[in-house]
Amino acid sequence: MQEKALLLTGDRSSTADCRAERLLEFFGVPYQKQSATDFLFPESSSMTNNSNYRLVCAARTFAQVMGELQKAPYHSNGFTPQIHSVFVYSNGDPVALANVVGQLSGENISIRKGARTHIEWSIADDPDGVCGAMRALRVHPAATALSSCDFFDGNGRSATPLIAAGTKAAFLKLTWRGVPFFVSSVPLLDIDADLTTRNFDVRDHLFSAVPAVSYIRWAFPHSSWNTAEASACLVIDDPLLKARYGFVRYRELLALMKRLRFSTSIAFIPWNWRRSDRKVVQLFRENSDNYSLCVHGCDHIGYEFGTSDRQRLRAAASEAVRRMSLHEKRTGLAHDRVMVFPQGVFSEEAILELKRAGFDAVVNTEVHSHRPRECKLRTSDVWDVAVMSYSDFPIYTRRYPAQGVENLAFDLLLGKPCLVVIHHDFCSNGYARLAGFIDQLNALKVPLAWRRLGDVVRRSYRQKEVSPDAMEIEMYGNELLIENRSDREKSYLIRRREREPKNIESLRAGSRRVSWDSAGDYMEFRVGLSPGESTLVTLRYKGAEDVGNVPQNFAYSAKTMLRRYLSEARDNYLAPAKARMVAFSRS
Repeated sequence: MQEKALLLTGDRSSTADCRAERLLEFFGVPYQKQSATDFLFPESSSMTNNSNYRLVCAARTFAQVMGELQKAPYHSNGFTPQIHSVFVYSNGDPVALANVVGQLSGENISIRKGARTHIEWSIADDPDGVCGAMRALRVHPAATALSSCDFFDGNGRSATPLIAAGTKAAFLKLTWRGVPFFVSSVPLLDIDADLTTRNFDVRDHLFSAVPAVSYIRWAFPHSSWNTAEASACLVIDDPLLKARYGFVRYRELLALMKRLRFSTSIAFIPWNWRRSDRKVVQLFRENSDNYSLCVHGCDHIGYEFGTSDRQRLRAAASEAVRRMSLHEKRTGLAHDRVMVFPQGVFSEEAILELKRAGFDAVVNTEVHSHRPRECKLRTSDVWDVAVMSYSDFPIYTRRYPAQGVENLAFDLLLGKPCLVVIHHDFCSNGYARLAGFIDQLNALKVPLAWRRLGDVVRRSYRQKEVSPDAMEIEMYGNELLIENRSDREKSYLIRRREREPKNIESLRAGSRRVSWDSAGDYMEFRVGLSPGESTLVTLRYKGAEDVGNVPQNFAYSAKTMLRRYLSEARDNYLAPAKARMVAFSRS
């Protein structure tokens, strides 16, 4: 049966209905809209027997049809046979919401505004797996997320709380006439609103985001956008390839990776290209499934990619590429063409220069450019697999452990990869903190595929099944690895956002050139794969015109060298000494 949404509205779509519609569109869910009046008369309904509908509507709208459904015999109006499940969201009317839940459960349900802060909320490990990667987590919502929200209050026996704290619940599961109902007490998040924070934080929007996303992921596993796997990688910024850097000891870290089953990418500063230790390089080469390198700036000057000076940006990108190539020739150690910006700072112009310099993607903590954009980022931009708002070039987001495992779990629920960033000091105390955090990630209710960073980028795309023989894929990075794991031949329609197709130099699937077409803001092409076959799609852009190297005077070079050596002294000597003093004072 086809998975399809039926968005039930009033005579006119409300703000809440428009938000629901945008959520369905964002996840690629096929849907149709219908007024509550039309829904009451199945003979005029467009519902067909070959569809298995998921009904999505506001509480007030469902209240309009509830009375008629109660009057009808169990199967007479086609409700039970044709409805797979129902998602009911708040339209800001707590009375209508309480009435609907009361009638569904047969119990008195009260709704109260606000909840106490500093209390953990539990996300249920529902047997049906409704909340995906967030199942069984305990979350401390932000105070702002608690003060103005309505919550179900009570200990009803007919409803299963999916997000709750004590007797309060924000997301309920009920069954009425054999149909599962999922009810959210809080209005839906506006994913088209400007993103005003550094990144999306699910603790600020636990109740307005998680119920709807969880339901869509659960109810439309095949017809919505999904991911081939839950990829993950740990990124450590700054270390040289020496036996020890700060609290990082590469052999000990390797033993930990093998024991806990995870991978690490070192964000390597190109300035250090001549300073790698031969034995550490050999360790990386022999354990390429665990260790990898990506590119961390060029000189690692905080704002080197935050300027709008295209000449300087082009020179920095080109020099980073040159140094990493020299490092690879010198050591035989390959690296991923993925940029991590120093201190997360970048300009819009920097993204375009990286694209022209042959990078495959950016992995970054920041999503806002250094200088404010005229067109603001929206929540939907950062919910995507990668942010594509800058020159149609992907920025994959990563998170610090301080942002909580819940944010990484929500990234996975959205279909984003799980990318964690730390600095060497997080490896202090014998890797205890790191081991504890990796254990939390590996305990999530989705199996993580830990890979080198470049492989994460190649495998991070979204897909959905069009037919048993055809898939649709949205590509983000400049390389895409497709695997046909089925027992039948499949055709893949691949789309990638690209508003300047004239800059494309080549497109290949393996060694074969592929033709493509322009379709609006996207480029499109097709690839066919036999059962068990895989291919690497490679997209390359024309390089920028050479504007000549920006000369680095003696003062700049000396300052850069001093900065690097002082940073290393801080990490290698001051940080461990401070840690020993703290440990001694506690003993």
